Amino acid sequence: MDKGLFFKVISKTLFFGRLTPHQKRGVETKLTAFDIYDIVDDRWRAYMLATVLHETGGEMQPVEEVGKGAGRPYGKKIKHDRTVYTFPDRLYYGRGDVQLTWYENYELMGKLLNYPLLKYPELALEPEISARIMIEGMTRGISNRGDFTGVSLENYFNNHKEDPINARRIVNGLDRASLIAKYYRLFLNAIRISKK
Repeated sequence: MDKGLFFKVISKTLFFGRLTPHQKRGVETKLTAFDIYDIVDDRWRAYMLATVLHETGGEMQPVEEVGKGAGRPYGKKIKHDRTVYTFPDRLYYGRGDVQLTWYENYELMGKLLNYPLLKYPELALEPEISARIMIEGMTRGISNRGDFTGVSLENYFNNHKEDPINARRIVNGLDRASLIAKYYRLFLNAIRISKK
């Protein structure tokens, strides 16, 4: 991949000609993680980048959820099944490239990736850790299932299918699915142009 060309194309098509050094570093971290974890399907790469663009509000770097879960069930000390927890004394609102939420999701990702995410949820804001969480959650990775919702990129981008609309189910139902599919197409085009 010609990264210079890739950045030139996405700057124009996705960042209104103003791709900042901060955003570029965020994309670089994801591209490096794709190489480390053997993500070779261009469609997977494009869809993950599109998801990050949406979930970080265009920052392309791990962020904390605006409002830190205020008004949401996971913004209180309750688990997904609505049982109350007192330890650790932390809240598990959205953090990272894909806005990891809920006690159980932090617990699972911590176990799978060997990070103390329950004790230190802010680790999900570390760029390399956040990229690894994204890859594990969106692919069949270590657990052999999509760890965010039970489905993964393998379900929507394979030899028989390319479905960027329903791929949103990997992270968050069909919320903003059409918008993320639009970003996906632009990232995919930039990846393919940069490989010619």
